[in-house]
Amino acid sequence: MTVIHGSPAPMGPAGRPGVGRQHLDRLRTALGQWDVSRIESWGARLADVLVRGGRLLVAGNGGSAAEAQHLTAELVGRFQDERQPFSAIALHTDTSSVTAITNDYGMGDMFARQVRAHGRTGDVLLCLSTSGRSQNLLEAVKAAHELRLESWALTGRAGGPLAELSGEAVRVPSSVTTTIQECHLAAVHMLCVAVEGALREPGAAALGPPRKAGPTPHAPAAPKRTEFPRPGHAGRQPARIAVVGDALLDLNVVGSVKRLSPEAPVPVVGELETRSRPGGAGLAAMLAAREGHDVSFVTALADDPEGEELRAMLAAVGVQVLDLGLDGRTPVKTRVRTGHRTLLMLDGAEEAGPPPTALTEEARDTLRTASAILVSDYGRGVADQPALRDLLTELASTTPVVWDPHVRGPAPVPGTCLVTPNSREAAYFAEHAGADGLGADIERTRALLRRWNVSRIAVTRGDAGAVLVQDVTSAPLVATAEPVTASDTCGAGDRFAASVTVRLAQGILPSEAVSAAVRDASAYVAAGAASAVWDADDGDVSLSPEQEGRRDPLELARRTREGGGSVVVAGGCFDVLHAGHVALLREARRLGDCLIVCVNSDASVSRLKGPRRPVVSEADRTALLLALQDVDAVLVFDEDTPSEALERLRPHIFVKGGDYTGQEIPEARADWDGEVVIVPYLAGRSTTSLIRRAGSLCDE
Repeated sequence: MTVIHGSPAPMGPAGRPGVGRQHLDRLRTALGQWDVSRIESWGARLADVLVRGGRLLVAGNGGSAAEAQHLTAELVGRFQDERQPFSAIALHTDTSSVTAITNDYGMGDMFARQVRAHGRTGDVLLCLSTSGRSQNLLEAVKAAHELRLESWALTGRAGGPLAELSGEAVRVPSSVTTTIQECHLAAVHMLCVAVEGALREPGAAALGPPRKAGPTPHAPAAPKRTEFPRPGHAGRQPARIAVVGDALLDLNVVGSVKRLSPEAPVPVVGELETRSRPGGAGLAAMLAAREGHDVSFVTALADDPEGEELRAMLAAVGVQVLDLGLDGRTPVKTRVRTGHRTLLMLDGAEEAGPPPTALTEEARDTLRTASAILVSDYGRGVADQPALRDLLTELASTTPVVWDPHVRGPAPVPGTCLVTPNSREAAYFAEHAGADGLGADIERTRALLRRWNVSRIAVTRGDAGAVLVQDVTSAPLVATAEPVTASDTCGAGDRFAASVTVRLAQGILPSEAVSAAVRDASAYVAAGAASAVWDADDGDVSLSPEQEGRRDPLELARRTREGGGSVVVAGGCFDVLHAGHVALLREARRLGDCLIVCVNSDASVSRLKGPRRPVVSEADRTALLLALQDVDAVLVFDEDTPSEALERLRPHIFVKGGDYTGQEIPEARADWDGEVVIVPYLAGRSTTSLIRRAGSLCDE
């Protein structure tokens, strides 16, 4: 073998460099010019996603498929450091799925269908393509948008529609396929370097030690990851939830007040009716179960009539009760109410006794197999049970644990995913009373993060929403609440805690789970809170009638018609919302008593406008429209025209923009007995022209 060191570059005809040297020169030039900082940023963010149980999906064709598989192998296996394996899937490697999908649905859906199968909100989709024009990658990115996945693209200089459609893109500054692919390989290695570098940062030790070879006897089974449907589908898939805490029996003595007592300036409550419902942690368990989730409740009940009543009520809504036994009487709280107000509350609960002395094997198995655990502490001893705390500490590294604390209860166990005190409880635990307001809540929360070895804390702030802090140095997340008019807020904290636990079980990011839980708690209060939830015939009081109508366009149309009002519907793609759209919707709203907007789905827009549209996903378009004061509800339809939607809504008036003047409107032929009217568009406003102008700016 001959080894040549530092030999001169081989020359071709007429003194030109040989093809090998040309290839290396092109590669050297490209590597020296591209966006390395963006790839490093991707690696750091990807580390956060993977550590929190998220997933990386990678797609590519041909040589790019090989790079995709290379990346996933490094993450599932080991790149340089000894660490835990991460979930990463190259979407071309399951040949049975690929051939079945392409046979049944066509080549264009080869990756998109797998994204919909494997992707969860907060996951990452990375697409590799030298041209950026492969239809199966474009469809995969659209599917990622539907699911709210991060979408990244590695392309060549042109980028193509893939770079435009993806959330972020890194373009190799070359048009030569081989150069682009070799730079993509370098990007694969840089991503892995950045991921493992992020794991070495301070605080990364909380991720746990590297996995050692060989079996680990008696280790708890990892929780099964629960699927949830794509945005736009009704509801979410049921989750397996374990609630741990103290149960109370709540009694509502409801009557009417017609006079004051002659003996004292107090109201006389007559026509009494007593209603009972689960209270304390039992209310949180009931709320989760009435949404259709699989709920087990680890609690301590006394052997008395009140305890039996609690067991029966919880069983009636599908809660499996795992009783640890209570030494004493079942605590009872009685509220005297009239109308929607509480006049008086009687606390018949005895002082909390010692914690239960044993944790049953059934309770242990239930906690080990739960998708998420809610500790709803009411300061009566269950959360103090030593064996229970030891097990929760063990499970916290693999299962989301949410801890709703009480001032008479213990601190959360180390590793807890989310602690949910209210402002008063946060001030008590932080020993930092005094000032009120957002700044004070943030300061107290940061103090508690330093004191407790937990991942994050969300302080609930009543009608002001909640603030989430997961790092003492970074900016907190503030989730504001919808303003509601209500006199009863009983159980709002339980509703928040149950909601956030369910969403964490379904794989939703903590920040999104907290924001959604604030909305759920607001709707719960607006619907009448705990005094209404147990009395509802159908168990669905999650939204007030006004809020339910805003979310459900069919229900809003029905109620408006029954009330003698006029239903107005406007339709369109509403891609890249602009002033012309706003003017159209303002004019439409003036024509009736409610405005429902029918929006083309992403698939419908693509058929009508081409494969590069929509620019904005249907979920985001819906959110933008609902943020407008004139829009009361949105209905997304998959057809090319809203004819079927109009037949279901049966509006009095259907509004089209002025650019339809003189043209036949297909949906006007539908059998819904309403009027089609034209309202003027603002001149010079066009989604297509806006997109073209934005494209020209990118080319400059």
